[in-house]
Amino acid sequence: MIVRFTLNGRPREVETEPHRTLLDVLRDTLGQLEAKEGCAEGACGACTVLLDGRPASSCLTLVPLVEGRRVTTVRGLERDGRLHPLQESFVAHGAVQCGFCTPGVLLTALWYVEKNPGADREQIRQALGGNLCRCTGYTKIVDAIEAWSRRATAEAGP
Repeated sequence: MIVRFTLNGRPREVETEPHRTLLDVLRDTLGQLEAKEGCAEGACGACTVLLDGRPASSCLTLVPLVEGRRVTTVRGLERDGRLHPLQESFVAHGAVQCGFCTPGVLLTALWYVEKNPGADREQIRQALGGNLCRCTGYTKIVDAIEAWSRRATAEAGP
């Protein structure tokens, strides 16, 4: 079957079998390796993408379900070759260690903070509940998200 969707702002068309997951198509067909397979059960968040702007587990999403929809991976955050301010905050706060969970955490955090400007540390921690990180202990991750959230809220003004 042919599936047409928008990936990181660009129209894509792939020929695939209907039983394949979005994660498989992203990685194996389109070479988008930033979405990771962690658990293959939708529990770890490593495969998180934004589907029409909302976090989705690409390991559980059958590719026919993305027909006509928008898929964003962490690559889709850059603009004009520059990191997104949230990504810059992760770098500035040392919130990346091995990096395996980072794409899913970034996309989940971006979605959550855009929907909940000014979120506090506890709200951010709860929002990341479906994203497992085995390296950082989350403190620096939450620091980075909180700093970006405060800066974005201040820049938006009243």
